[in-house]
Amino acid sequence: MSPSSRRYPERPLVGVGGVVIKDGQVLLVRRGRPPAKGQWSIPGGLVHVGEALAAALERELAEETGLKIRVGPLVYVMERVVPDGQGRIAYHYVVLDYLCDWLSGQPRPSSDADAAGWFDLDDLDRLGLNPETAQVIVEAASLARKTDLS
Repeated sequence: MSPSSRRYPERPLVGVGGVVIKDGQVLLVRRGRPPAKGQWSIPGGLVHVGEALAAALERELAEETGLKIRVGPLVYVMERVVPDGQGRIAYHYVVLDYLCDWLSGQPRPSSDADAAGWFDLDDLDRLGLNPETAQVIVEAASLARKTDLS
């Protein structure tokens, strides 16, 4: 799906996000295109028609960051509705964020990310994350301490 076809959708678009926590750090990407261009966020993307959620997340993380992951439990469902200046809905996403286990690879940005890397959980405030995104990461980190994905 092209970025332009995501604008002014006929219906909400379904996406998946992967909160990957490794050695006390979380994987983040800096978005390279609207609606969140320039912002650090949880990596992920849209689900293709006929694609299982876990398969979509594994594909998106590989495409966007080069990492191989295993999908764990659902952490959060986020709805992102972005109106334009005239009150029309320019973007509408429903994103299911999952805790993921890192299996292999080093972060490298590609696809719609212009940067990717590991960040200390204690340093999230300085990145200017969307408050809802920061909360998802905190919840996922708490769940990760209680969950063994292997």
